[in-house]
Amino acid sequence: MKLLLDENLSRRIVPSLQQRFPGSTQVALVGLERAADVTLWDYAHAHGFILVSKDDDFRDLQLLRGHPPKLIVLRLGNATNAAVLEALLNAAERVIATLQLDDVGIVEIF
Repeated sequence: MKLLLDENLSRRIVPSLQQRFPGSTQVALVGLERAADVTLWDYAHAHGFILVSKDDDFRDLQLLRGHPPKLIVLRLGNATNAAVLEALLNAAERVIATLQLDDVGIVEIF
């Protein structure tokens, strides 16, 4: 399961995600910095990514378009990069198990 981090999440945590989520990246690292949400959605869908964001824009897109791509929404407030990384890694088993279900398109991490 590979993650595509929205631009509101730091690209600096990508290397630390690789062991648990190999192939993960951040939008700026694939040339999509400041791209429209629909563009990111289409990229994630075409390349088999799970979108990770702190805002609800992708949730709204999923309501309109369905999934894939599936989503991880971080409800961490103004968290440090270390806190974001820790939250993703601590929830990894639950996230993977939940998003493998066909009828689930979103996981929230608090």
